[in-house]
Amino acid sequence: MAYPGVLEDVQVCVDLGMPSRVPIFALGEEFDVEQYDIDYRVYTQSPEDMVKCWVQAVETFDYDWVLLHPDDYIEIEPLGIATITEPRIPASPVKELEFSADVLKGLKVPDASNSGRMPAHLEGLSGLRDALGDEVVLAGRVAAPFSAVALTFDPQVTLLTMMTDEGLMRDALEFMGDLMVYWAQEQIKAGARAIWVGDCVASSGFLSPEHYRDFAAPGAYRVCEAIKAAGAWAYYHAGDPSLPHLEISADIEPSMLNVGEDIPLAAVKEALGDQVCVTGNINPITLFEAKTEEEVEQETLRVLEGGKPDGGYIFNTGEGVPRTTAPWIIETMMRTAKANCSYEEDYPVR
Repeated sequence: MAYPGVLEDVQVCVDLGMPSRVPIFALGEEFDVEQYDIDYRVYTQSPEDMVKCWVQAVETFDYDWVLLHPDDYIEIEPLGIATITEPRIPASPVKELEFSADVLKGLKVPDASNSGRMPAHLEGLSGLRDALGDEVVLAGRVAAPFSAVALTFDPQVTLLTMMTDEGLMRDALEFMGDLMVYWAQEQIKAGARAIWVGDCVASSGFLSPEHYRDFAAPGAYRVCEAIKAAGAWAYYHAGDPSLPHLEISADIEPSMLNVGEDIPLAAVKEALGDQVCVTGNINPITLFEAKTEEEVEQETLRVLEGGKPDGGYIFNTGEGVPRTTAPWIIETMMRTAKANCSYEEDYPVR
């Protein structure tokens, strides 16, 4: 499972150097929970099962990291968001909050020690740190402020408010920045080496580059800086295939920038490789639909060969692996990536 030295290799990648080998990650939590065969409603509230699930996943699929990311609502449910969790599907909102000045003034940063599922999440991180030590990169997660506002008040309402009431929007972003900095710091105290900063609602599917730079980027920068100041890596993800948006993302100065699908990773590396460690880009839907090992190998090598030259690269999927993906597909992806991850010589696919 994983390997001694992974933390050192990740730091070399963050510093844009060439590590002993490329660290190999995958956004697989829904898939891995499915393999563990547990009701999601139990998993998200059971630190013991979080630990057992991820130990099984690391041992079975040989991931170099663990990203404890049950869903996007852990830190915002205590604000009053109503969610529903299905047996095999993570939490989703039933009703968001009204986006008004009065509602916003009434919100308080929740206490992570006794609010909702936050204590279970912290206990899960602590248990995973004890169980897996330093042979994996243990990551927690927060929503970036812009996406947190959208998750709390509804994405469409948020986009409208951004245009019609800039003051309210910026006040909401400030509050969410306070919450996410606090929540990231608590997870780092619990043992997280990295924090995933999710910002999908700030992607090019929602925002122009100008609005992204003006409204979303400052809050994301603030959260990433706080994570780094606390001694952890900030892993920023808006899932974007847009190079103009990715260029702004690089200006946020995360430790690692996850790249979405539908753009050649080699092109991103050429444009941004001297600014930020890049990762992601492999298409989990392409994997999900694969019929042969050769198809999985081709997709894996396409991304690995685009990111690997000259270092500053960590292998990962661009988005989450569908929970019903056949296990042989992930086994093949991981085997292929590990067989070709060294910088010491060229490795044939096994």
